[in-house]
Amino acid sequence: MELNDEQFHRYARHLILDEVGEEGQEKLLASKVLVVGAGGLGAPLLMYLAAAGVGTLGIVDDDEVDLTNLQRQVVHATGSVGRKKTESAKDTLASLNPGINVVTHDFRLNDENAADIIAGYNLVADGSDNFETRYLLNDACYLSGIPLVAAAILRFEGQLFTFGRNDGAPTACYRCIFPEAPPADLVPRCEEAGILGALAGVMGSLQTTEVLKELLGLGESLAGRMLIYDALNTGFHTITVPHNKDCALCGSSPTITARNAGSPTGAMEA
Repeated sequence: MELNDEQFHRYARHLILDEVGEEGQEKLLASKVLVVGAGGLGAPLLMYLAAAGVGTLGIVDDDEVDLTNLQRQVVHATGSVGRKKTESAKDTLASLNPGINVVTHDFRLNDENAADIIAGYNLVADGSDNFETRYLLNDACYLSGIPLVAAAILRFEGQLFTFGRNDGAPTACYRCIFPEAPPADLVPRCEEAGILGALAGVMGSLQTTEVLKELLGLGESLAGRMLIYDALNTGFHTITVPHNKDCALCGSSPTITARNAGSPTGAMEA
């Protein structure tokens, strides 16, 4: 596709980047990204992906906007309280960039629908807040060969990682990092432990950057590493995460197939 006059003007600051340019912007406009969760992480993700000109954005969320969401979920406004998050987010994105397509999926992903939903996208960005969805996306994306960029936030800390299936040089998947889930009462949810609202913006923006890098093939992928941000001490550090040859999903003798994918056996709270 060729950029029109409006797009040349809108994306001018991308076009002057040698690493992006006209070809890269056209690639973004042709890309399809599924964002799972229109909450704290999904809010900045959706807004910056829309602003960047990712041509098709899918939104998966079965929840409604609550007043307590507005402290961090900036894609929603006070007037959207009580509305479906997908519809609220779609309206915001349409006002930000009417030149992109937004597809809403007003339901929760499960073993029955996950593979079919993600099959229509080039990349999945996980902004979910529960163990079940995290494992489901990890498994479905690996089995489908679709890159997954995931982030998690709680209190004052954020974590970010990328999973990309590369059969020539395997990198760690989510199950490599967390082979077993902690007890449900060990890791509190954000409504129990709290979360600094601006942290969602920091991690969602970083997550968006990694999504754009993957779509454009820029820089060094975060695959095989985990980025950790400590907001209280204003520090970033990255740890190397090796591929686990005994991983139940991507190891040498996998026990997880498309039929039993998604069973939570290890996770991290968002």
